[in-house]
Amino acid sequence: MKKLLAALALAGMFQTTSAAGIEIDDAWARTTVQGMSMGGVFMDIENDGKTDDVLTGGSTPVAEKVEIHTHVNDNGVMRMREVEGGLALPKGGEVKLKPGGYHVMLMGLKAPLQAGQKFPLTLNFKNAKSQTVTVEVKNPAASQNTQKQHGAHHH
Repeated sequence: MKKLLAALALAGMFQTTSAAGIEIDDAWARTTVQGMSMGGVFMDIENDGKTDDVLTGGSTPVAEKVEIHTHVNDNGVMRMREVEGGLALPKGGEVKLKPGGYHVMLMGLKAPLQAGQKFPLTLNFKNAKSQTVTVEVKNPAASQNTQKQHGAHHH
């Protein structure tokens, strides 16, 4: 059974990536247009480990730099800011990276992100081993519709 699961995991049959208690689900990015140098990646991160951890950054071949960002209210204006020291991942907790909140910021995009495109994103953690996830690029309107549909169903 273990060999079968390992073979399926290697074949990319699972959408979830997991290592040392950190599980990453539903990694996706918004489409971008020509001239945009930044893009956002969103996902769910669950820490089933025995200790707290921190998402510290990452890397991808589609961008020069990867940072962890959030939105802050700066005198009534919403601005994106890097999360100093990384994003806390409390043991036994789940953190949702989503539009308008925490997200992975791709800086210095090498080409526009197009709907249907997939690319690797390696995430770095303070304690857990780095993990590489496959990110699917989605049209923002389609992504919002998908999220609304998922919200209507209780799993």
